[in-house]
Amino acid sequence: MIPRKPLGFLIFLALAVAAAAFVWFGLPHDREVKSLGVFLVKLLPFVFATEALARLDVEWAKRIRLALWTVPPAFLVYFLYFVPKIFFFGGVEERSREAFYGLYYHVLTVTPFLILAMVLAFRLGGGSASLVRRLSYGMLLLMLSGLEDFAFLTVNDHTDPAYATIPDVWDWASHMTVFLGHEPTKYEAYAFIIVHVVLALAVFFSPQRWWDGLRLRFVRTRTESA
Repeated sequence: MIPRKPLGFLIFLALAVAAAAFVWFGLPHDREVKSLGVFLVKLLPFVFATEALARLDVEWAKRIRLALWTVPPAFLVYFLYFVPKIFFFGGVEERSREAFYGLYYHVLTVTPFLILAMVLAFRLGGGSASLVRRLSYGMLLLMLSGLEDFAFLTVNDHTDPAYATIPDVWDWASHMTVFLGHEPTKYEAYAFIIVHVVLALAVFFSPQRWWDGLRLRFVRTRTESA
């Protein structure tokens, strides 16, 4: 039995998901808007999602720690689908190395900004300091994990033979190289990703008493050293 308070939120959330699926999978991905009707239909997911958020019962969301189950997945949709597509169509397909490097730098610079913007909205909405830290540091670990590199290789239809299959050596993954001391092999990259994902999940879902214990130990150490 669903409690009455979150019922409106869940109904509009379901409508938003259904409308978004229809727009994405049922309508052509045209740059131009062909009619007012199509234009209004494409706005429906945003309208339904807005109404869902407006109906969200904050106390219920806090009780079930909804932020941990929604904010990181929302970030991963952006980071593991839209970012690889942006890189693919904006740089690789144009065969312009300079364009790709410029695009790469700007997208990966805006990504931490988006993390902080999401967490700021959560905090301004009454989110606790502990969950702010969990969300920020956990999503940063996901960003640094190499998941996006793997997604770039798998969600795009590569015509370049170098990327048609997953390369044996990831010579472009400099954020892994600086940790490992050499360019990672495919399986070292997989291990790097898994370790970071596990650490992120630990940040998200480990018991709060562990973090409270660390904080108290840190405060006690500082007091004793003073």
